Amino acid sequence: MFIPRRIREEKLRRMLADDLGQGDVTADAVIPPNLNVNAIVLAKADGIAAGIEEATILAESLALKVKAEVADGDRIKNKQVLMEVSGDAQTILSVERTLLNLLSRMSGIATTTRALLERLEKRGAKAKIAATRKSPPGMLYFDKRAVIIGGGDPHRLHLDDMILIKDNHLSIVGNVEVAVKKAKARSSFTKKIEVEVTTVEDALKAAQAGADVVMLDNFAPKQARDAHEMLRKAGFGSVLLEASGGITDKTFLEYAAAQVDIISMGELTNSVKALDISLEISKPKTEKRFNRES
Repeated sequence: MFIPRRIREEKLRRMLADDLGQGDVTADAVIPPNLNVNAIVLAKADGIAAGIEEATILAESLALKVKAEVADGDRIKNKQVLMEVSGDAQTILSVERTLLNLLSRMSGIATTTRALLERLEKRGAKAKIAATRKSPPGMLYFDKRAVIIGGGDPHRLHLDDMILIKDNHLSIVGNVEVAVKKAKARSSFTKKIEVEVTTVEDALKAAQAGADVVMLDNFAPKQARDAHEMLRKAGFGSVLLEASGGITDKTFLEYAAAQVDIISMGELTNSVKALDISLEISKPKTEKRFNRES
């Protein structure tokens, strides 16, 4: 998933602008201008680093110097230095919370994703862990990138990525067969068609209509296995099955055992446990530099 640096910079600066408002009145009131300091960004828990590239882009766009000590995807330890930042003190203090929020959220998502995948691997399961579009406005790209860094699948990033026919579409159109027929008539050959179903019978109907992916919405693990067996016996073994809806870290292995291909989990991004990360500024050598009148 690649977005040019300048585009990412624009996204990041909008996030910072939202936090700054009319400016950091605290830094302006107590910190003298043109004071250069050094700071470290420190992990306060074990996990997977994510957002290092974005944090670097944001800091460098503000004329700060950055030395990254780890890369996105690296396993990190408590008290490990993730990056060093140097430059104008007022600028560092003003960007601190935006930078840490980004790093903490992205690293939390990557850490959770990696942990789930490692549990799948221990079971020998082949299912993929995928994200959903349940992200706060403005955070979708960063959340999806964090999932990728953790080893997961981003699923749809935008509404134009694939055709996903859900329950509300079906309520309007009428049934699975008509919806898929309409989708195939209007879609490019490059767009996959996925259909959300709520019964095993509709899973078969979706496959027969030509769906590439069938989303099993709120299926119990046994129902998911029944859908897998029905499609395999009917000759639709190549149709991908996605389990979705209320799946947690306590139940996802049951869905993997049911032979689904994709396990999508909203909690990856809508219930993020942020990784604890802090920024610490080194005390300037000369105390007089804190005196605005000196």
